[in-house]
Amino acid sequence: MNDSQVSLMGRLVRDVMKNMMDSAMGHKFQTGEYRMDPKEPAWLCPSGFEYEIISMDRFKMEYLRPAGVCTGRAVLQLHGGGYIGPMKNIYRDFAVQYSLLSRAADVLTADYRVAPEHPFPAALEDAVTAYQWLIGTKAYDPERIVVAGDSAGGGLSLALIHYLKDHGIPLPAGIIVMSPWTDVTCSGASYETNYTRDPQFGGTTDSMLYHNPYVGEADPQDPYLSPLFGDFSGFPPVLIQVGSEEMLLDDSRMLAEKLRGAHGKLRLSIYDGMFHVFQMAYRLIPESRDAWEEVGRFLEIIYGIRWKKAGQPVRRVRSGRKRSEQP
Repeated sequence: MNDSQVSLMGRLVRDVMKNMMDSAMGHKFQTGEYRMDPKEPAWLCPSGFEYEIISMDRFKMEYLRPAGVCTGRAVLQLHGGGYIGPMKNIYRDFAVQYSLLSRAADVLTADYRVAPEHPFPAALEDAVTAYQWLIGTKAYDPERIVVAGDSAGGGLSLALIHYLKDHGIPLPAGIIVMSPWTDVTCSGASYETNYTRDPQFGGTTDSMLYHNPYVGEADPQDPYLSPLFGDFSGFPPVLIQVGSEEMLLDDSRMLAEKLRGAHGKLRLSIYDGMFHVFQMAYRLIPESRDAWEEVGRFLEIIYGIRWKKAGQPVRRVRSGRKRSEQP
């Protein structure tokens, strides 16, 4: 990868992240101390949307809907945070993005239970409950639902599909995963090749990747925990986005190989020079905005809708910033 092809702002954000993670503050991020105790201002729902907190028996969900619009489309979002981090404002912002890009889909985000208080399979149980709430209580057609997640939420999204398939529950229409953690055994070669390059997890094994309380006493190769080890036959179409600098890069590459082997439909996009869940920086860097535009095109295909506004051209991904690996 030629770093000159990465945007200036992309390099700056990546370097700032690396410097932060190398500091004392970085240790708290690595161990999850900040994730377990987030301190954020109240989130303000943007105009044009309705926002509701749904209380379940064991966890809460956040339900975002375009005001006065009913399309029948829905996105189930499973947030990241290494299975130890709760819902944060960035995922509320993600929910708005998913709704806008899907032309007014409703978005349900599960604030599922997390470790260390709630080890495996708590998060999966809550993800299943959230999906069943959509197709049961709210009567959404599974063929109009997309499941989306990043990092641990990406792995959880794939584990959810394994569970639904194994238990004869109708599958959603598509899956979006950003930097998914598909293998908690950390077996991919990129855990070593990107060890000094990854600005978030690199340079140490004292992190949630190697010491994660969610695993508990479970077999780390259980497909409901490490979906990479499951059977991918019959999976819905999958969009996979990952950064080239990530230690988790091969979690996505190996996932793509498994899907190809099962003759699944997929798109693997590796964004050059990018870091773990770089899509969070969509207000700052063009690579993140490019990734979200790709999400929009995927949703356009899955839902059979026109993504761009009438008379407004779609801005294409810039040459050199992304390498897409097709089946």
